[in-house]
Amino acid sequence: MEEIIKAAAASLVDATIVSQEGLKVKLVNNDIKKGMSVIGCIEKLLDGCDYFRFAVAFITQSGLIMLKDSLKRLQINGVKGQILTTDYLAFNDPRTLAQINKLPNVTVRVYTKNNFHIKGYAFLASDKITYLIGSSNITQEAFKANQEWNIKFTCTSQGDLARKLNSEFAALWDAGQEISAEWLKLYQQKFLSLKKIYKMRQSISTDIDSIIRPNAMQMRVLTKIKKLYYDGKKKALLISATGTGKTFLSAFAIKESNSRHILFIAHREQILLQAEKSYREILGKIDTGFLSGSEKNISADYVFATINMLAKDDIMRQFSPTHFEYIIIDETHRAGAKSYQKVISYFRPRFMLGMTATPERTDDFDIYKLFDNNIAYEIRLQEAMQENLLCPFHYFGIADIEVAGMIVDDNTHFSNLVSEQRVQHIIEQAGFYGYSGERLRGLVFCRTVDEAAELSHKFNERGFCTIALSGIDTQGSRNDAISRLEQPERQGGLDYIFSVDIFNEGVDIPAVNQIIMLRPTKSPIVFVQQLGRGLRKEKEKDYLVVLDFIGNYSNNFMIPIALFGDNSYNKDNMRRCISDGKNILYGPSTVNFDTIARKRIYEAIDKAHLNDVSLLKKAYEDLKNKLGKIPQINDFSYFGTIDIMRYWDKFGSYHAFLQKYEPNYNVALTGVQEEILQFICKRFARGKRIYEIELLQILLEGKEDIFTVLTAALAQQYHIGLPDTVKESVINNMTNVFTISNEREKYRHCVFIQQTDSKYVISDVFRACLKNKAFKNELIDVLAYARNNYQNNYYDTYAETDLCLYQKYTYEEVCWLLNWPHKINPNAMAGYFYEKNTRTIPVFINYIKADAKRVAYANKFLSDQRITAYSKLNRRVDSPDARHIYNADNENNRLFLFIRKPYEDKNTKEFYFLGDIHAIGRPVPAPRFNGFKIVYELMTPVREDIFDYLLS
Repeated sequence: MEEIIKAAAASLVDATIVSQEGLKVKLVNNDIKKGMSVIGCIEKLLDGCDYFRFAVAFITQSGLIMLKDSLKRLQINGVKGQILTTDYLAFNDPRTLAQINKLPNVTVRVYTKNNFHIKGYAFLASDKITYLIGSSNITQEAFKANQEWNIKFTCTSQGDLARKLNSEFAALWDAGQEISAEWLKLYQQKFLSLKKIYKMRQSISTDIDSIIRPNAMQMRVLTKIKKLYYDGKKKALLISATGTGKTFLSAFAIKESNSRHILFIAHREQILLQAEKSYREILGKIDTGFLSGSEKNISADYVFATINMLAKDDIMRQFSPTHFEYIIIDETHRAGAKSYQKVISYFRPRFMLGMTATPERTDDFDIYKLFDNNIAYEIRLQEAMQENLLCPFHYFGIADIEVAGMIVDDNTHFSNLVSEQRVQHIIEQAGFYGYSGERLRGLVFCRTVDEAAELSHKFNERGFCTIALSGIDTQGSRNDAISRLEQPERQGGLDYIFSVDIFNEGVDIPAVNQIIMLRPTKSPIVFVQQLGRGLRKEKEKDYLVVLDFIGNYSNNFMIPIALFGDNSYNKDNMRRCISDGKNILYGPSTVNFDTIARKRIYEAIDKAHLNDVSLLKKAYEDLKNKLGKIPQINDFSYFGTIDIMRYWDKFGSYHAFLQKYEPNYNVALTGVQEEILQFICKRFARGKRIYEIELLQILLEGKEDIFTVLTAALAQQYHIGLPDTVKESVINNMTNVFTISNEREKYRHCVFIQQTDSKYVISDVFRACLKNKAFKNELIDVLAYARNNYQNNYYDTYAETDLCLYQKYTYEEVCWLLNWPHKINPNAMAGYFYEKNTRTIPVFINYIKADAKRVAYANKFLSDQRITAYSKLNRRVDSPDARHIYNADNENNRLFLFIRKPYEDKNTKEFYFLGDIHAIGRPVPAPRFNGFKIVYELMTPVREDIFDYLLS
């Protein structure tokens, strides 16, 4: 009770009062930049409650599915709850009500007496109740995407407010209607009647405004294509995620070009049929014809041709090379094939537009060069979601089961993949998570043709209607299967198509509402291709359900790369994606993993070799092909490919990588220049502090009185000063004094400034090096990257330091950014280190939870504002260490907390910075390791998403 009172006082009276962050009155909204969402808050509260009560006006299928994982966990743990909703406006779908009513641990009632517009959630624990009351119904938009205001507060069950809320809920509950089969039948009639009226009104509205117009993204692309077209460029490549309207966009582009004779090329007839339909929607009455296995029309103004038919000499040469003014090539990543090369070489249109969602290829063909490296636009999955161009998806990573005592992995025997036990597991999970829309329309991706056929057979035995398709099936068979999958009636239709590879690309099936992945993730590209099959918007579909059955696959680490587009290849970043995925994705989409699946992905991340030369070379070649030249450093971040820091970590500098692996790279540097370049990449290029970056830039520009110029530049460009302590630190860095003795010889030429009389000037060594123009250009690129990274990630510094809350730092960077005169050996810094000149004590914690059996002691967050830690070995409670920590205020010491996880990951050398701390109480002896225990209080409570990740 005392903590609740303190939290209320801190929230409502005085923000400086120290209290448990979790008990404070809080605004809960959807804010991706802060890693916050309504569903994230509700899930956390559900996981910590003994009982729950919801009173909400509206519940949609999309909202319910976002709760299903939590409700499943509660059922396993024996936690029950009540949900009270309404028939107000007949908004709630009877199927949704029926689904909730079937949940064994949830009791549901419907309030029918008068208008009911409540949005309130109560989570009961043994000694307290937490409420979330505000604007959020149970819908995917309210839970994740909309601007919502909800107030979260905690009180005791004896408080006046809790009593009134409980009484109000009880009265409404007692007046509520239980959901019987008879009531549900009557309500369904009312619901369908109102839905029919709504559809009629919607149809009238659509007829009034039936003109299809470009969306915001398409307008930007059209502007770029138009400029390329009128600048005399002959070709361009459009890279756009599946479902973002590439075909419509090409029709808009043709409309603006006023071209008459158009050729649209694809590798499948089905794509042509869909494209022709889209063109008619945009362009109206046009003269169209097909060149395919079923039709040969060469006289139409708009010719839609399969590549196999068009590449035949007797067909292609019926057209003159200049006959078509505008040529569109769909799925252009296939254009390396001889048939495409033949056609492209023959025709000479005014403009050729290639379109693809995945330009990266596993062979050596350069798609970008084929289109003269003119990229019209590039929009990948994350940006498409941000622009609301795709159907929201709810991804569930589900642990594949053990069969005959063996976990499904890369080498599982066929008989185990199609066992009765596994089939039942798949069906149960697919039924639990369900789908959006009137009926199930699913795609199942399998690893082999035999597996697809056998699973389809076993699904059919259980009452489903499915078919297996592969590359050996005819186009007619595929078209028929897709038609049956999409048809409104289930009678004569299909529930699932089991496939191997053939639906990875080029097939438009907007009605797909469930995707099941039963194969390892071999490539992020293929993963996104398969996910994309269900991401196209469709009026009868509010969301896509994705079920990924995760075994012990070696490539599981690719899942966060594919889902979140995280190209940092940083293991800690990958883990955070998995841990807090739903708060990272834009829009209403969510990502969920069950406990075992999450563990399997973490294990794969641990084992992954993310600095492999082959991976770095492949990423480099992809970017080089895209640009048509050797990429510059900033190209890596601009085009969203692998982080350039991976090259610095592996090779010392990007220059060193190019020297070794790029035959066309002819930049020659001296040994001294290479040494300086590597030193700058290692120390300054990550952009974690701006002073040295700007001073190096001043030196490159040959300016005199460098610190006067630096002071002016800092004030003008960054609105910061140059304190004496920082200036001294900068001088130590620029004269190589900061570096410890065993590194000083290695970087002995890395002295950038020297003192002359009373001022500093550029050093003779560095001045001589800058006479090499190639070396100077290398530094310009590195500094440009560093400056951008600083402005994007490190400009918002914390409380008179050069550190940023929740950014990550190494031991060396902490020494530097705290203005220490010398770098300290990391072994000496383990745990904490007292630096007497600056009177700073960084505390480093490898967060090992109390359930870890391998250690004699463990850390524990007592709250998001308190944590336990331990002294170094062989320290007493009256040692100097204890005095520096516990008497910090009197000694004018400043303590900072840095924390990382997990301890076992030898590659993770960075710690999250969590701000100022101070020790509370007294040191407690810890005899098991001959030291003492400390309780630290954080001046700034740990941000919720970081806190949850550290505890996960």
